[in-house]
Amino acid sequence: MSEAYQQRYAQSIADPEGFWLAAAAGIDWAVRPATAHDAARGWFPDAALNTCHNAVDRHVAAGRGDSAALIYDSPVTGTVRRYSYAELQEAVARTAGMLAALGVEKGDRVVIYMPMIPETVFAMLACARLGAVHSVVFGGFAAPELAKRIDDAQPKLLLTASCGIEGTKTVAYKPLVDAALALAKHQVAHVLLLQRPMLEAAMQGARDLDWAERFEATAPAPCTDVAATDPLYILYTSGTTGTPKGVVRENGGHAVALAWSMANIYGIGAGDVFWAASDVGWVVGHSYIVYAPLLVGATTLLFEGKPVGTPDAGTFWRTIARHGVKTFFTAPTAIRAIRKEDPDAKLLAEIGLGDLQAIFLAGERADPDTLAWAGEKSGLPVIDHWWQTELGWPAIASCHALGDSRRRPGSAGFPVPGYRFDVLGDDGAPVGPEETGHVVIRAPLPPGCYRTLWNNPAGYEKCFSAFAGYYETGDAGHIDTDGFIHIMGRTDDIINVAGHRLSTGQMEQIVASRPEVAECAVIGADDALKGMIPMAFAVVKSGAEAGEPLVRAIIAEVRGQLGPVAALKDVHLVRALPKTRSGKILRATLRRLANGEKVETPPTIEDPAVLDEYRALFGAEAAQSVA
Repeated sequence: MSEAYQQRYAQSIADPEGFWLAAAAGIDWAVRPATAHDAARGWFPDAALNTCHNAVDRHVAAGRGDSAALIYDSPVTGTVRRYSYAELQEAVARTAGMLAALGVEKGDRVVIYMPMIPETVFAMLACARLGAVHSVVFGGFAAPELAKRIDDAQPKLLLTASCGIEGTKTVAYKPLVDAALALAKHQVAHVLLLQRPMLEAAMQGARDLDWAERFEATAPAPCTDVAATDPLYILYTSGTTGTPKGVVRENGGHAVALAWSMANIYGIGAGDVFWAASDVGWVVGHSYIVYAPLLVGATTLLFEGKPVGTPDAGTFWRTIARHGVKTFFTAPTAIRAIRKEDPDAKLLAEIGLGDLQAIFLAGERADPDTLAWAGEKSGLPVIDHWWQTELGWPAIASCHALGDSRRRPGSAGFPVPGYRFDVLGDDGAPVGPEETGHVVIRAPLPPGCYRTLWNNPAGYEKCFSAFAGYYETGDAGHIDTDGFIHIMGRTDDIINVAGHRLSTGQMEQIVASRPEVAECAVIGADDALKGMIPMAFAVVKSGAEAGEPLVRAIIAEVRGQLGPVAALKDVHLVRALPKTRSGKILRATLRRLANGEKVETPPTIEDPAVLDEYRALFGAEAAQSVA
């Protein structure tokens, strides 16, 4: 354990006031914080700032206007564009002026429904510049889901583009926007439309305005200071009731936590190139494409493409080498997709990794086999870490930049300074080392984490009600005897087989270790005799033998490592796993299909056709297709 990590973690727990006030020195304040935390008012309650100023203007003022701020690389359109900090400042200020001319003021909400293009980044930063609250909705989301978010956020404007590109497919956005506004009770004053040359959209009367025309005719707008506790954005996650949850991120704690994380977890500072291969519609995109790299004066990479197929399984390595990426952040599912197409990493060997120093994984549990493959083929540290939309930045990690090199396959690492973890049983009592239970974080959560849900304070309080004094993560896991935290899956992925509590994540780890398996999922299906039984789905690597011998080998492997209590008998070899566009496997959907339930097609699904194959497998029907 590195001394630097030990010191910082100990200080963050013993003296959070002093620790976070010191971290706040890395941010420019209109009113400097005298207090770090107040139980009633939150983080930096007496301070004021502007997040856009911190991400853009202060770097220009410091003489770094010519330094690279944003690189847009789009293999799907064959486009690469670079923006200096001065050019980014001009684009953002004029975008803010365009919004201000349409009546957007501090506290107003703006829904952004756009693809992975520079204008999306400009729009987010422009809202921050004005003190407005942006709510980015993943481009291509179904109209009913967009309508729900419009009704909840009640935006003054909706910003969109004529289309997005998903792999090789062009997705028309404007018909989805028109349908959503027809469904929504709340009506926006205007839709601001960016026409993309690959597919232009029809305009509707006085409501729709042309982005390019308004941008050219607009003067730049200055930064507006806001209270540190004022909201910066609302980011919706899918709720268990079908109603989306609007996670609210506040300006001050967000800026401080993200800037601290870049320096101390990822080892990124001014002039470094950082790439988070996510989408701005997800929390990773908010935190580590748009805000965190710019807050520290680094260069951020905006990538419009996929890990495979745009054009091949070498596109990530090619992008890393081309732009001199120092630290790379992606999802385990992306690495698995690359491995499936190029199991021997021939493209990686051919292209190389340039200046890359570390690879970070998050978003899905990183199975040890994937970690080992990526580490062996890259020759670099491959670091799993864990956090959630609600948290906004990493909570469990090996703090690479603090010299903490300890890693253990299957674990996301250790608590990040500021976070205090425990594992509790159903009765709320702490469980012992290696024992599985509810992973919880002691309140108050550190800066950067959410402090409420939009229009739903009761929903927020519910996340702290199950275990007094703790935030319930909803994940199950354990802490081993060396202090490594292991996240094994959602609490409903812990299944009870004839009275025995088993982790499907642990079974997945075993199945994934088979050399023929590219990726897998294990769920618990209802069983009249045992209550629940495990069921596995495995995607076979290109060129590997698939068939009954592999099924028998998987069953024997799980039985051999976990014993007969595991009772894994149902193994399905499948073409693909159903996933969200962010790469999360839809395990709950699989579970419901296996139980014979009618299941709607989730609006977040990457490929609806995959789900139809599972319906056929289980003889299930779609309740309603919403893809």
